[in-house]
Amino acid sequence: MGYRIAVVGATGNVGREMLNILAERQFPVDEIAALASRKSMGTECSFGDTTLKTDDLDTFDFTGWDIALFAIGSDATKKYAPRAAKAGCVVIDNSSLYRYDPDVPLIVPEVNPEAIEGYAKKNIIANPNCSTAQMVVALKPLHDRARIKRVVVSTYQSVSGSGKSAMDELWLQTKGMYVPGQEVAPSVYSKQIAFNVIPHIDSFMEDGTTKEEWKMVAETKKIVDPAIKVTATCVRVPVFVGHSEAVNIETEDFLDEEEAREILREAPGIVVVDKREDGGYITPVECVGDFTTFISRIRQDSTIENGLNLWCVSDNLRKGAALNAVQIAELLGRKVLKKG
Repeated sequence: MGYRIAVVGATGNVGREMLNILAERQFPVDEIAALASRKSMGTECSFGDTTLKTDDLDTFDFTGWDIALFAIGSDATKKYAPRAAKAGCVVIDNSSLYRYDPDVPLIVPEVNPEAIEGYAKKNIIANPNCSTAQMVVALKPLHDRARIKRVVVSTYQSVSGSGKSAMDELWLQTKGMYVPGQEVAPSVYSKQIAFNVIPHIDSFMEDGTTKEEWKMVAETKKIVDPAIKVTATCVRVPVFVGHSEAVNIETEDFLDEEEAREILREAPGIVVVDKREDGGYITPVECVGDFTTFISRIRQDSTIENGLNLWCVSDNLRKGAALNAVQIAELLGRKVLKKG
């Protein structure tokens, strides 16, 4: 016996990835609904070998449906997620709306699967921010061994994190650099993204950090340990898919780089590719379409007593969004619903 699954926002980048991953991982589905706004009703989406036509989210009845994977913005989620949850359908939400709600678990299955039990308070589970998700997969096994005190992270985030319009902007600006008269002014971003990097993701806050940077701090504390100090600088780079992070870690106990490498090799959801030679590391282009978080460049930081550096790369549309949501659904099925 399988599940009745609704994918909300099925026509967007993340929604389409959710459908792909549900099919790839052979999630036990008895029935699936692809939902979108009325203007997208009837748009075709792929689910394995099946072609689905989207239904109107506004009129959809969630009664009798088991799980809804939400991949729409916070404003729409605020309207529709409580409706689905009230109807008895468990919502797994990819927006930021519920991430900081103390009554809603924020889950990365490799890190804090025990938090799944908290879903019943509101019938809603939150999916973390893309940049946080891949980082905490790497932090957790190291934290279990040596207790992480502080993390300094700089991100190199692809434009797909801003949606299809951002991907189009990068493509058109890149073409416009070579074709006279086809230059494209910034629209999605505040500055040109082609052949450039922008140290600004999401809105600015009063203390000078951006909301994206604040998310990494707050979410790491909620998922891993509230005692960990985190400071982040989040940068948008001219890459279509795949987020990269340079992570500096300070621990309470000394952790040798060789032991850290072995710990990460054994950790769930991680592949270590760390050869000290040309090309002995993973870049964003190589991680696209993969379920894995890749770790490279593991080395001691000699400037502090107990310090490590590492390079972390993952497909942000997968582990940073769609895959993590599907993994939460799998966890929910195994631990709670137990139908599949």
